[in-house]
Amino acid sequence: MHALTPGDLYGLEEYARHRSEFRARVIEHKQHRRLALGAHLTLYFEDRLTIQYQIQEMLRIERIFEPDGIRAELDAYNPLVPDGCNWKATLMIEYPDPEERRRELARLVGVEHVIWVQVGDFPPVYAIADEDMERATAEKTSSVHFLRFELTPDMAAAMHAGAGLAAGVEHAALTVRIDAVPEALRESLVADLA
Repeated sequence: MHALTPGDLYGLEEYARHRSEFRARVIEHKQHRRLALGAHLTLYFEDRLTIQYQIQEMLRIERIFEPDGIRAELDAYNPLVPDGCNWKATLMIEYPDPEERRRELARLVGVEHVIWVQVGDFPPVYAIADEDMERATAEKTSSVHFLRFELTPDMAAAMHAGAGLAAGVEHAALTVRIDAVPEALRESLVADLA
């Protein structure tokens, strides 16, 4: 996938005209790019369309129209676009109750490093977390992390050939194994691979 450029974005006025239909298309697209890892952890796999939507919304909310401001948003979000040999995902750790969330984020320190995907019979690929900045401390993890799963060319070829995809978490406080991710998600992730 190619990084987004200013030419890929709607201007503010044009986005205002297209926002409703664009937003509906992205919401539908995202339905096939989400994976629950138990009751409180969710992976949202990013791609060019999801990141374009995020940038468009930031430009709209912040009313950014100057070229330097647009470039800054592109620079901030383009690293979340898969580059053909990996998958990139936003990990959300979601506990509605603030006290429970505080307690669980302390219990789940390091969870972002033990989330994995597995293509067919290949070894699991563990997430590379938060390359842009540290989001956790020794006392607690963050409720949001940005993950990259780097695949080998053989893994990518196997995915294109129809290999299954498993995923999971191996943390002392939480173990999850999904033997087969939903087919719609698997197909969507294949499209991210060169």
